[in-house]
Amino acid sequence: MAGSLEGNRFISPRPGLFGRGFTALLNCTALLRLRRQVFSRLPFLKLASDVRDVVYLNWLVDTQKVEHLLPQGLDLWQRDGRTVLTVLTYRHGGFGPELAGSMRRFFGAPLQSNWRLYLEAGAHCESSVLFLSNIMDSALYVAGARLCSDALPTHLADRFHHEWTGDGYTTEITGGQGSAPDIRYAVSRSGRYELPGDFTGLFSGWNEAVSALALRDSAVARLADRDQLAIAGIELPVDVTTVVPLELKGAPQSRALQDIVGDVIPFCFAVPQVKFRVLSEHVLPSPRRS
Repeated sequence: MAGSLEGNRFISPRPGLFGRGFTALLNCTALLRLRRQVFSRLPFLKLASDVRDVVYLNWLVDTQKVEHLLPQGLDLWQRDGRTVLTVLTYRHGGFGPELAGSMRRFFGAPLQSNWRLYLEAGAHCESSVLFLSNIMDSALYVAGARLCSDALPTHLADRFHHEWTGDGYTTEITGGQGSAPDIRYAVSRSGRYELPGDFTGLFSGWNEAVSALALRDSAVARLADRDQLAIAGIELPVDVTTVVPLELKGAPQSRALQDIVGDVIPFCFAVPQVKFRVLSEHVLPSPRRS
């Protein structure tokens, strides 16, 4: 279903012959299997990006509202029946192979948004998130992510706006007829380094909360073509002292999240800039079924 957080099948937002062809290409099972066979015999090509304008929206939600999104074999991080769902949106800078060095400046700077849940430490990861959805504004990068990666099955936005306004950020993502979920919000800088009331029961203070939500070393995602998971090792060394508190200008609007977050107000903050790396990726073994 278009804009759904369940499943990772790609649907292009572009109508006509191009859109149908793009959808067919990125969902081609034979092509994905061939790529896995080839890439499994090669060393992983590490990626790097100079990321900026990272905006986090974090909702504290009832676990029963998101349990159906959790694949078998994973344990959701939760406390007293509640967990955190995060939407973070940012702009890349020179997103490409790390070995390109200074030549990365000639690579693109696409917009990206990651929608995620947090996982308990387990056999495969100590500090990981589950990607519910990933969205980009570049068809080229979406194709690259889909055809070259299992851990980042990305959707193409019909419209993607994410901009610094001088005192905050405005963001709008629409999926149109495609598979990208939608969200729209505006936030401004706040001088209050304080946690919303609901978050004070989970974390001892601002620094602990920001560290727990931002400092993650791996990400898990469903494979787009079969019932398995892939995990990517990532490096996102956020300096907590640079994190900026934000406050909303009105409630966020998202049809994709409405049934999950309702009228809950998210805890918001921004990371002005950070260096991002993708260090590894592999497919996890299928979980044993009881």
